[in-house]
Amino acid sequence: MPVLRSAFIALSHNRPLRNFCENTKFGRRMSSRFVAGMEIGDALRVAAELNHQGFLVTLDSLGESVTSETEAHRAADIYHELLKWIAAQKLNANISVKLTQMGLTLDRRLAESIAESLARHAAEVGSFLRIDMEDSSLTQATLDIVCRLHARPELRASIGVVIQSYLYRSQADVEQLVANSIRIRLCKGAYKEPHEVAFPKKSDVDANYIRLSKMLLDSPIYHGLATHDEAMIAAAQAFASEHGIDKTRFEFQMLFGVRRDLQRRLVSQGYNVRVYVPFGSDWYPYFMRRLAERPANVIFLAKNYFKF
Repeated sequence: MPVLRSAFIALSHNRPLRNFCENTKFGRRMSSRFVAGMEIGDALRVAAELNHQGFLVTLDSLGESVTSETEAHRAADIYHELLKWIAAQKLNANISVKLTQMGLTLDRRLAESIAESLARHAAEVGSFLRIDMEDSSLTQATLDIVCRLHARPELRASIGVVIQSYLYRSQADVEQLVANSIRIRLCKGAYKEPHEVAFPKKSDVDANYIRLSKMLLDSPIYHGLATHDEAMIAAAQAFASEHGIDKTRFEFQMLFGVRRDLQRRLVSQGYNVRVYVPFGSDWYPYFMRRLAERPANVIFLAKNYFKF
């Protein structure tokens, strides 16, 4: 499995394969399991359907590192448009943003300025901005920006961040973020990281995930536990039950198209479940990371391609 994971992560950076997949009917058809569509309208339609089924939603306009300030502002404009439609359609949805898409690797001040404008817009319409976490080289810069924005009283309720359990540093980061009352989405992590900064063994990543999830559940802040791993979910449920933590004090988060059966079951049991809904033409890196995270998805896609 680790070899297969590494192979898919490597393929996520393969430019010729990306061009082929993103520009062919075959590729777009394969991606449709995990990507809502290419346009804002596709994402809004899926969000409305999920809300109707009892799910909360996070919308993500796919894309990562931009190469110019113009591209960064263009990416931000899509999120501002999403926030307008979320308010207009009264969707129970928020947005999830990568700072490299907002220009982080070009100019950190640019990325922070754009994130601030999105957080303010989210606050105005009663929504929420989640700052995604990327590879470990950007962890501190991302946390610094989130903490500075969250320190502004008018933005405190409208911004949160993601923590990855495969990083050694994550427990210290969680402790600091919780102390500052910052909302966290906890995930395992989907980037290839060196052993110097991340747990190389899945068992250690899982153990850290459970440790961190208990810290989040034990805090008074509303957090999200992002996982499709039933062992991680069961551990969180058991801890919450043992400590009298109400189901409404946290949410499980899952990806669009992954473990729909489990998503529905959790909702039927009274848990809050948020579905992460990505859309857009730059879907290839995201798609490959989904295959890297769960190689069983490859078999699923192969079996079901002609049923789409």
